[in-house]
Amino acid sequence: MNNFPFFGPLGGIALRRNAQSFSVCAENPTGEKGKGGMAELTDGVSGAAARDLGRGWKVNPYLRIPAGETATLMDATGQGSIDQIWLTVSRPWRNGILRFYWDGADTPAVECPVGDFFLSGWNEYTPVRSLPVCVNPHNGFNCYWPMPFKKRARVTFENRSEERCILYYQMNYSLYTLPEEALYFCAQFRRRNPLPYKEVYTILDGVTGKGHFAGTYMAWGVNNCGWWGEGEIKFYIDGDREFPTICGTGTEDYFGGAYNFENTKTHEYEEFSTPYSGLCQVVRPDGLYRSQTRFGLYRFHLTDPVCFAQNLRVTIQALGWRSGGRYLPQQDDIASVAFWYQDDPAPALPTLPTIDDMEII
Repeated sequence: MNNFPFFGPLGGIALRRNAQSFSVCAENPTGEKGKGGMAELTDGVSGAAARDLGRGWKVNPYLRIPAGETATLMDATGQGSIDQIWLTVSRPWRNGILRFYWDGADTPAVECPVGDFFLSGWNEYTPVRSLPVCVNPHNGFNCYWPMPFKKRARVTFENRSEERCILYYQMNYSLYTLPEEALYFCAQFRRRNPLPYKEVYTILDGVTGKGHFAGTYMAWGVNNCGWWGEGEIKFYIDGDREFPTICGTGTEDYFGGAYNFENTKTHEYEEFSTPYSGLCQVVRPDGLYRSQTRFGLYRFHLTDPVCFAQNLRVTIQALGWRSGGRYLPQQDDIASVAFWYQDDPAPALPTLPTIDDMEII
């Protein structure tokens, strides 16, 4: 199985000699050839601004999505892949839900709050410079995950807030013949707040079939004093039960750091953002009502995919220190997005938490 046939420009050039390029946005919602920028002044959200210039002059650059409604961002038929997504949207980002449906499936392969999908789970801007996801000033969300589809690709955005939201977006895709072994992109959101005492946090579960784990983002809010990242990540692969095949050495180790992410000169956490891993955000307590430190972390398995042929489960421990040199199982606020590829276009996803259960407080 060619587990990662798309990532990297050289493979893309070889695969796409006969490809056609398309793009969907508010100015061309269907993505049709030669149909961009056709909104009439009377129909576009910026018709008044373009009134002196006329049709074709940035008449409809964004969507207004009413409270409680879902907008279709893309509905394309054929065979190919979504290659790049750019968007920016009004907050709170946990109230905007992205869903991706592959090949006519009734259930999504991706169901995730827009902020967490773009490694921004704490509803505050932070720059991200990873390979599959970049976040640029000011709140420019960019995604480069390869997302193949064999018959149809449909993407929706649900506004679960009580106010209208504004969404700018562009989704670039190509139609071409996929390799036979192309896998489907999937993403699953979870949150526990707080994590029960002595319970491990589940990043991914219920995955069956063939595929590979491509990475995770975690929005981790610590509810204890002291160091919090002693926990091990564990990958239970193809029938592993009590003990996993892959077991990490510590939370900061898995995310590419070491020794508490500490800058030894300032004795503070030091943020970093690299193509494959990062501590991209530290929200430090400051002010009367902000009592916990919050972290944004990511680790992408682009060159080291965790492959499975039957099933996969991924967990991580929340573990700090207590007196006497003993570990302390922590009761933290933890949210995560798991990213993976598999051969089923409609994986089983857990029920998305309610707005109250997802709220950042």
